[in-house]
Amino acid sequence: MTQLLHEINESLDVISRHTSARPDVAIILGTGLGGLAEAMDVSTAIDYAEIPHFPVSTVESHSGRLLLGSLADRSVVVMQGRFHLYEGYTPQQITFPVRVLHALGARTLVVSNACGGLHPLYRRSDIMVIDDHINLLGDNPLIGPNEPSLGPRFPDMSEPYSRRLQQLALDAAISLGFQLHRGVYVAVAGPNLETRAEYRFLRTIGADVVGMSTVPENIVARHMGMDVLGLSIITDECHPDNLAPVRLEDVLEAAAIAEPRLTKIIQAVLPSL
Repeated sequence: MTQLLHEINESLDVISRHTSARPDVAIILGTGLGGLAEAMDVSTAIDYAEIPHFPVSTVESHSGRLLLGSLADRSVVVMQGRFHLYEGYTPQQITFPVRVLHALGARTLVVSNACGGLHPLYRRSDIMVIDDHINLLGDNPLIGPNEPSLGPRFPDMSEPYSRRLQQLALDAAISLGFQLHRGVYVAVAGPNLETRAEYRFLRTIGADVVGMSTVPENIVARHMGMDVLGLSIITDECHPDNLAPVRLEDVLEAAAIAEPRLTKIIQAVLPSL
């Protein structure tokens, strides 16, 4: 058994002491989006610090808890808080919880994030379903020895975000009367926000939104064959010719405005997964 498999099993053993649940849907909540947990019927809550080999959230608004229970009558496991390169974690540490959730039984991953809007028609508190991504993190969680039992050495990324799940989200938004964009997410390391020149560059290479997460989790999920639905909340408008300073308070406020719509979309999609 490799070291990675040993660590996954150690984490799984601790989680199994708290619950016998084996949910097949995992949800990762991004910056300012922890409130979705309020819509859950939570049966078990475990602090990340209690789970061996789990990183600990250091960012404001990331509670750092693993929640198990039901949402829209579907058994789910929710990460209330995630991890980032700018916190000093490696891509392998960032994505380790996804490995554990897969071992727990999850075969679908719903990942959410707060991001900056590059597309000129996107507005603050809009929501975008991720169709594709660009990895500018300068690193990849699959670098290093490959564990064949988890996935192939060279996983295909022609459909990083499930088109079927994208359509479910778009249909749900229409039925709920919400606007939902579809576009490309670019991941950068952070933690600083980008310069005007960088925003122009990112838009030129095809990005519609920019953030500091999501891509590592997606890569590892796809490595293991999980279907992924990505949802981004635009918390600030990154238009270089009309750029205003952004504070964390502004980001959290925008996320809070959009979160009820995000929750309703996920609740509408879950029964069809």
